[in-house]
Amino acid sequence: MDEEPLVSVVRGTPTDLELAALVTIIAARSAAVDARPARPATSTWARSARPSIGPASWRSSGLPR
Repeated sequence: MDEEPLVSVVRGTPTDLELAALVTIIAARSAAVDARPARPATSTWARSARPSIGPASWRSSGLPR
């Protein structure tokens, strides 16, 4: 393995617990960056322009007019 480590300690002698805490924090922060942003909810104003689309519109679409 000639690869360079992603994280290295350059000063001090951390304990195993301190290194585990550091790795946990780095992993948690990088996971938040990679996550997809939540899809914004459709506003009430935009839904008012499409009155046929509602929470039960799929049910009413099968009913006779």
